[in-house]
Amino acid sequence: MKIFDCTLRDGANVVGNGFSPELTESMISNLISCGITDIEFGNAKGVGSHEKGSAAPMSDLEYMRLARPYCDKANLGMFLLAGQASEEKVKEAAENGLTFLRVGIAAGDGAKAVNAVKLVKAAGLTCRFSMMKAYLLDAKALAAEAKMLENEGVDAITIMDSAGYMYPDEVAEYVREMKAAVSIPVGFHGHNNLGLSQANALAAMEAGVDEIDTGLLGMARSAGNCSTELTAALLLKKGLIEEENFYRLLAYLDAELIPAMKEYDYHVSVCPEDLILGMSGCHSSFLKLFHKVAQEEAVDVYRLIVEVSAKNKKSPDEELIRSTARALRA
Repeated sequence: MKIFDCTLRDGANVVGNGFSPELTESMISNLISCGITDIEFGNAKGVGSHEKGSAAPMSDLEYMRLARPYCDKANLGMFLLAGQASEEKVKEAAENGLTFLRVGIAAGDGAKAVNAVKLVKAAGLTCRFSMMKAYLLDAKALAAEAKMLENEGVDAITIMDSAGYMYPDEVAEYVREMKAAVSIPVGFHGHNNLGLSQANALAAMEAGVDEIDTGLLGMARSAGNCSTELTAALLLKKGLIEEENFYRLLAYLDAELIPAMKEYDYHVSVCPEDLILGMSGCHSSFLKLFHKVAQEEAVDVYRLIVEVSAKNKKSPDEELIRSTARALRA
């Protein structure tokens, strides 16, 4: 199970059609440093959209050139609406070091996307595929369409809950049917319109999904996507990511990304500190004491909260917090 981060594509909807060069490079480099190496970036509306009126701060080629130095460190790619596929654009992606293009079309219209799939494969790229508005088909019909697309060369397929419409039991059913039908990796992309993106991600994990689409700070179109950092917390509990990478991710959000997004009036629904409280079972009434000790003992307050809460969630006192802080520092 792994994270497929779409902040720099779907998340770009919160700032228009694309992030600035500075934020694009910041997120790519920091995601990689945190062990998240499957990254979709570029114009929010997909390859070719810049020239068709959905202008972003950079063209597709400019985004590709900016990301080129990172292409040997991660699997970087862009989104491609099936109806906008062209040999020229696909070739441009291949020539500039991208690993994949993710073809997208509404569920039920898969046959109309076969030409786009063939163009991507002919260029030597990995072809990912998004079954947009997956709920337009029932689980068995969607799985059958996925099998057809696998036979046409698709390398990985995503069940996309484009309107945040699905419930956890439905997500689990769709994942199970899809996993039974195809041999390629299956992903889930869930929006948060009903406040269920995280619950749906967990249901998908338990049903055997291979990857979860996420956005840093929950950034994505409409009500947002499943948060990268919340998903990382779920995976940490399951032992599927490294602890160091998790804390490094939270530090990046606090120090750089959250401050940068204030310029766009972006509100973070669950900040890293609140995430840590939920992950550890620590009540917020103890925060002042934790911050005091962490500052005096020069240790990371998030690690301190987690370590102390593992020993005493009910009533951690200063003696326990301080001794734990000193042990962390040792």
